[in-house]
Amino acid sequence: MIDGAMQPFALTLDKFLEHAAKWRPTSEVVTARDDGAIERIGYAGLMARSRRVSAVLAEMGVGLGAKVATLAWNSQAHVEVWYAIMGMGAVCHTLNLRLTANDLARMVERSGAGILIASADQLPLARRIAERTPQGLKLLVIDGPADGKAIELEPLIAEAPDGFGWGGFDETAPCGLCFTSGTTGAPKGVTYTHRASYLHTLRALQVDTMALSGADAVLAVVPMFHANAWGLPFACPAVGAKLVLPGRNADGASLAKLIRAEEVTVAVGVPTVWLGLLEHLEAEGAQVPSLKRIIVGGAPMPPALMARLEARLGVIVQTSWGMTELSPSGTVSGPNEPRDAALSGRPAVGVDLRVADAGRPAAA
Repeated sequence: MIDGAMQPFALTLDKFLEHAAKWRPTSEVVTARDDGAIERIGYAGLMARSRRVSAVLAEMGVGLGAKVATLAWNSQAHVEVWYAIMGMGAVCHTLNLRLTANDLARMVERSGAGILIASADQLPLARRIAERTPQGLKLLVIDGPADGKAIELEPLIAEAPDGFGWGGFDETAPCGLCFTSGTTGAPKGVTYTHRASYLHTLRALQVDTMALSGADAVLAVVPMFHANAWGLPFACPAVGAKLVLPGRNADGASLAKLIRAEEVTVAVGVPTVWLGLLEHLEAEGAQVPSLKRIIVGGAPMPPALMARLEARLGVIVQTSWGMTELSPSGTVSGPNEPRDAALSGRPAVGVDLRVADAGRPAAA
């Protein structure tokens, strides 16, 4: 007689990286550097480093529910920091590095973060944020050397102990904090829970949504500071897909080179990014033969651009719609749906919609 308590584990995000490290240990996270170098690491190595970051943060007093802010590009180091913060039960507050120091300082003040982890090239902005934040901020630096009073994280990782324990907290605990872009009013702070982001990942992986698999190499151009990069840092390790990160270079030439070098099959970002890629390829008479699908969101996809991409590159373009408050995916057009830039697909299971007009349900 089975009592029905099958697999009663908490739905916490550390389990995605632990799964990848165990079952897809050599699948890679790849980062393009400013100097043209490529940094790569397997999921097993990334988890080991990430646990060491957790140990460093714990030594600095970070504990369950504490807020740690990040101001960084899409990179291996940023992914390591994400899992380190979330895995230990703290909250990762991603900051949009395209906003002003005053706006970001107000967000950090509201979150109560005591540590800000910044890409090296963002140190000037990080210092201005710290100067305007009354609670005081300890600055840690990734992806380059530190200067002045900031602390470089890499030497601390090298000295940290292995095997810091993750999990052990409730799945409804907060894991992330992201402020909206303020499209319809003042930016709002949206808190993500482990459970919500875990379920969002399972929805994203369905065959009629992003449909990622371990055979894919996924280029995440959508920033990690924008609604959790649409969940890609969770979805890719969940299936063991290669995660390809462009750093700060999202111009057409850089992306074309990266797509070819890493044999990217799925690329994800806003329409303007793919316009830049298309114009570069047209000007060079070049191709990206490995690329099979482009997933767009964040802004409406012009029908003419969608048609050019599909005709010129031979790819499937999947449109989507979402909100920061939806973790963020609301609807995605499936890879086998009719191509129509005016439509953004259907909601996946777990999401429901109501069409309204001026606050009232619209007529059928």
